[in-house]
Amino acid sequence: MPVTFTDLGVSADITARLAEQGITSPFPIQSATLPAALAGRDVCGRAPTGSGKTLAFGIPIVCRVGRARPGRPRALVLAPTRELAAQIERTLAPLAATCQRRVAVLYGGVGFSAQLAALRRGTDIIVATPGRLADLIERKHADLGDVEIVVVDEADRMADMGFLPEVRRLLDRVRPDRQTFLFSATLDGEVDVLIRRYQREPFTHQVDSLEGREDRRRHLFWKVDRTHRAHVAANVVSRHASTLVFCRTKRGADRLAGQLTKAGLSVAAIHGDRSQAQREKALAAFAGGRVQALVATDVAARGIHVDAVGCVLHYDPPEDEKAYVHRSGRTGRAGAGGTVLSLVTDDQAAAVRTLQKALGLPRGTTPADAAGLGPAVTLTLLPPVAPKTPAASKKAARPRRDWAAAAGVPAPRRKPDGRPVRTTKRATNRRRRQG
Repeated sequence: MPVTFTDLGVSADITARLAEQGITSPFPIQSATLPAALAGRDVCGRAPTGSGKTLAFGIPIVCRVGRARPGRPRALVLAPTRELAAQIERTLAPLAATCQRRVAVLYGGVGFSAQLAALRRGTDIIVATPGRLADLIERKHADLGDVEIVVVDEADRMADMGFLPEVRRLLDRVRPDRQTFLFSATLDGEVDVLIRRYQREPFTHQVDSLEGREDRRRHLFWKVDRTHRAHVAANVVSRHASTLVFCRTKRGADRLAGQLTKAGLSVAAIHGDRSQAQREKALAAFAGGRVQALVATDVAARGIHVDAVGCVLHYDPPEDEKAYVHRSGRTGRAGAGGTVLSLVTDDQAAAVRTLQKALGLPRGTTPADAAGLGPAVTLTLLPPVAPKTPAASKKAARPRRDWAAAAGVPAPRRKPDGRPVRTTKRATNRRRRQG
């Protein structure tokens, strides 16, 4: 007989609210960790994206957290990016409302007024990025002295982004007898330091895959010429209802978004230079199916929760296998199907083979075959982008004025290495006066 949330000790009202959302069977990580978490134990979890870890720590929080005084929350969730923080808040808010608890999200890129108002009302659970929370504490708007449950989500991403020193300073402000949850894709290095310093005999559960669920995603690596990548990307996007495209740089993301738009596709872009309002608008359009593709830098790799993403396209390769896993986790969530496609140029082939070996994927590349992805929609495809030839600059095209020749002054001496001494108008006038 399948295990239910009630069997795991979850209250009837929370179980009913989950059922209203279509969540009736716990994921493996929830089945493994919820009894320990509800009993008050620290939990350390290693789990991939899409494995259900947000509810694994969210349910115990809403079931156990007390009421907060103004500016003094009782539960804290730390997340590395704005998008992930917003996603967690959206997941927790309906559950918290069932228990008459308040949730607020705190992150940068937006004004302080709404966040300050939430703190003054007495928010029981805050979900925050480290930088904005530290800023609010420094300004005396928040105090962590009453926090009884703390969660560090995506701890490895925190380490990658250089946030762990700030995370440690924040955890040092939390009451020492707190309950601590830590979730990460890896549990070594700096993450292991957090475990040893801030957790007490944690219940540890490690998931390297979706436990018993077959990975139904297709992992494709296409060999392409660099000048044809935008053309191939347009073909790929045209064959999926929703495609998440990853680029290495902000400028590259904007450039590709413009190229795909010119090809007749509906596209939005998201990266660190976009305002929070622009990022939220782009995500909402992608989630609502109003755009076919979302072109993003890695800022979005762990913060996008959109069901039924048909394809993840690595337009630029990820920096390592960990980034590949988190990017690719945007499709095929919870064991669903999906396509993960990497465009590989000649100079990237060796790095890709190393990545494939580390992840246990078949090595090598295949020729681009958009026809194998399904029927295309009707659109005007981009022509291949021709390599740019360096054009003569206006400065180079304009003859340099020779002040000495214009004044009838003999050319200056040459330097010992044969290079001519630079002639300026001031030096020419001086030589004229002297001669």
